[in-house]
Amino acid sequence: MESTNVRNIRVFIASPFFSEEQIDRVQRLESALMQNPYVSEIFSARFHQFEHLEFGSKEWRRKVFRNDLRNLRRADVLVGIRDFEGKYVDSGTAFEIGYAYSMRKPILLINEKNATMNLMMANSLHAYFTKVEDLARYDFHRMPKAPYEGPVI
Repeated sequence: MESTNVRNIRVFIASPFFSEEQIDRVQRLESALMQNPYVSEIFSARFHQFEHLEFGSKEWRRKVFRNDLRNLRRADVLVGIRDFEGKYVDSGTAFEIGYAYSMRKPILLINEKNATMNLMMANSLHAYFTKVEDLARYDFHRMPKAPYEGPVI
């Protein structure tokens, strides 16, 4: 008999949150994931910045780094936001995606800005989306593939 409570997927969000535009995008993603009937838990690093510690201090750096990686290891899937600032993807987001790939976790990537994808990102993906809101309906149990088919650099 199938359970009526399908929520059991833990999602790690990899995303920059340094500008108002980036915060808006990650907030929309958090909202979409909370609406998804398969998602039981999300980890969004912007809520885990250890504000009681001095920003940039050795202790702050150590705690944020360890907490992020602990939650990434716990997650079932990584949902990343590919967000260009200038010519570059956020290096922290890229690191988290690479770490998830090395652990063989499915990587779902959102690219609302429609910029050309680096081949390493493109080939690491399980599913590719152009709108954050699509994650509200994604079937995290069946995990349908949706490869990136666009140009790469």
